Amino acid sequence: MVYQSEFALETEMMEQLKSNGYETVTIRDEQQLLDNFRSILNERHADKLNGHPLTDKEFQRLLTMINGKGIFESARILRDKMPLKRDDESEVYLSFLDTRNWCQNKFQITNQVSVDDTYKARYDVTILINGLPLVQIELKRRGIDINEAFNQVMRYRKQNYTGLFRYIQLFIISNGIDTRYISNNDGEIYKSHMFYWSDKENNRINTLNEFTETFLRPCHIAKMISRYMILNETDNILMAMRPYQVHAVEALIHQATETSNNGYIWHTTGSGKTLTSFKASQVLSEQDDIKKVIFLVRP
Repeated sequence: MVYQSEFALETEMMEQLKSNGYETVTIRDEQQLLDNFRSILNERHADKLNGHPLTDKEFQRLLTMINGKGIFESARILRDKMPLKRDDESEVYLSFLDTRNWCQNKFQITNQVSVDDTYKARYDVTILINGLPLVQIELKRRGIDINEAFNQVMRYRKQNYTGLFRYIQLFIISNGIDTRYISNNDGEIYKSHMFYWSDKENNRINTLNEFTETFLRPCHIAKMISRYMILNETDNILMAMRPYQVHAVEALIHQATETSNNGYIWHTTGSGKTLTSFKASQVLSEQDDIKKVIFLVRP
């Protein structure tokens, strides 16, 4: 095994993400994060704002509405439209994520964001979508057990990750050789919910380089967050789908929309067939040319 420091791993990843289409932005503290978010918000809503960017009062009003929420509530806001009353009493609806045209979002990366919450902390690599930190990557040098990166993320969740960092949807954890993803949540997060990514033939993608090249491509990560994360309203938790579930839904959608053939879901017992079926039904129901989807559950 070739030795590679955490700094070298982080630098290499930043370069790879940049080559894959991310814009590199320098964000070192919370104020720069807010300034960047505000700039992109104005840019994305230029037509709705009629050439008048949000004023300081309007932006503070918006932050009051979207900050200080739990992870689950923040995830709902992320996927919804937010009505904002302007200084002239008019109302504008702002959106934070294009959940259907994934590639139309703005993708940025930054590293070493420094925060001073309960304790001081500096985060490794952050993926920003439309200015919001939606994916946080925690790296450890090669040879360090991946559980150390997991434990660090859990410490940050308790002591840090306030403000816009409450909008983190996914954590990526890697030591360069072993890489996994896991959804954020308000309550306890279990190590058993860390998933490997794999291709359609179920070949596991372990290394950070391969994971970055596939899972973290801009359009794909936006698609994962928009389509393949589930807001469980019953338990108020976020759920990230496993790779075989994602590939199964993709295949079913193709079968239903591109062919005249039938399709079926074939997973082993306890592997999440119901969740896969539900997600497939939900996605199909959102297709413009599909009039009705019937979801049958046998008691």
